[in-house]
Amino acid sequence: MNKKVYKVFNEQVQAELYSAYMYLAMSLDMEAKNYKGMAKWLYLQYEEEREHALRFVKFMQDCGVQPQLLQIDMPVADYGTPLNLFKKVLEHEKYVTSRIYDMYEVALKEKDYAAKSCLKWFIDEQVEEEANASEIVEKLEMIGDNISGLFYLDGQLGARKD
Repeated sequence: MNKKVYKVFNEQVQAELYSAYMYLAMSLDMEAKNYKGMAKWLYLQYEEEREHALRFVKFMQDCGVQPQLLQIDMPVADYGTPLNLFKKVLEHEKYVTSRIYDMYEVALKEKDYAAKSCLKWFIDEQVEEEANASEIVEKLEMIGDNISGLFYLDGQLGARKD
């Protein structure tokens, strides 16, 4: 793993840990607003993002390099309505996708075939992440101000399995 590939992988560990931290903050916000199902869904996202960070760490270690932990910014504490929150989720997942694509471009340019192979999994994962977030945003937009619809969706999101 050369310096350019190391740099983008190391920065992605930081980005994944920030994502986890952000999802935990979102979960706490929805929990405080009594949207228990949304809080659970977001908590599971928190766990998933931690796993992503560790997948990058393990890959770097397997390549014989020492990951360096970088500072993680504090996320926002209040995300407003569930619709506003999930719009932020979708926006964030699109940002993560763009980061993964940029990493893939670096791996291509540097002819780091192992990094390309590692990133293939993340590219596929981001398709799923964006689709899930987009579906929730669309449902929240359809529900609008219908409180019973909102609580129904909250229950549906709470049924998400680990």
